[in-house]
Amino acid sequence: MTSVFIGGSRAVSRLNGIILDKLDDLINRQCMIFVGDASGADKAVQQHLASRGYGHVTVYCMEQCRNNLGNWPAKHVATPPGRSGFAYYAAKDLAMAHDAKCGMMLWDGKSKGTLNNIQQLISAGKKALVYLAPEKTFYKLSNEQDLQNLLQRCDGGAIRQAQLQIRTKLPMADESPVQALRD
Repeated sequence: MTSVFIGGSRAVSRLNGIILDKLDDLINRQCMIFVGDASGADKAVQQHLASRGYGHVTVYCMEQCRNNLGNWPAKHVATPPGRSGFAYYAAKDLAMAHDAKCGMMLWDGKSKGTLNNIQQLISAGKKALVYLAPEKTFYKLSNEQDLQNLLQRCDGGAIRQAQLQIRTKLPMADESPVQALRD
C-alpha cells in the first residue's frame, strides 16, 4: 500500500474539483494517507476523506490532535525540546515526510511550512505532487530542478521571505539558501 503525505497551506481551506479528483484517485487506489491536524488544507482534506468514509488514514499531531474528523488512528510526535511555533509543528511534518513514500501538497505559493514540506520530500528522494493554488494546477516534482522551476512561478519576494523564516526558525548548519530548503 502506497503511503502519501498530504499537507498544505492554511490559506488553502477549500478544495476545488481538481483537488477532489486527486484525493478520490488516492482513495480508489487504496493509498495510506498521512495528514496533519492543522486548520486549512489539513482540515479540508480530513473533511473530504471523512465524507467518503475512508479508513486508511493516520493523523499526525503533537501532544493532542487539534482536528481528527474521521476519528482515525493518531501518531503523536514527540515534542522537540525548546521548539515552539513553526519549529514545533515542523517536527510533525518531518515525521510524515519521513514515513511516506511520496507527498501531495496544496500550496498557496507563500507558506513556509508547505515549502519546507515539499523540500523535505525532494531532499529525501521522494516525489511530490504540488497544487499551486494561484495557478489552480498540479506540478509533479521529482528533483531539485523541478522544485527550482516551480519556485520560478512564485513571487520571488515571498519565496525569499519563506526561505529566511525556514532558516531562522529551524536549527540548521551554515548553508546557502537553496541548501537551507533542502534540509
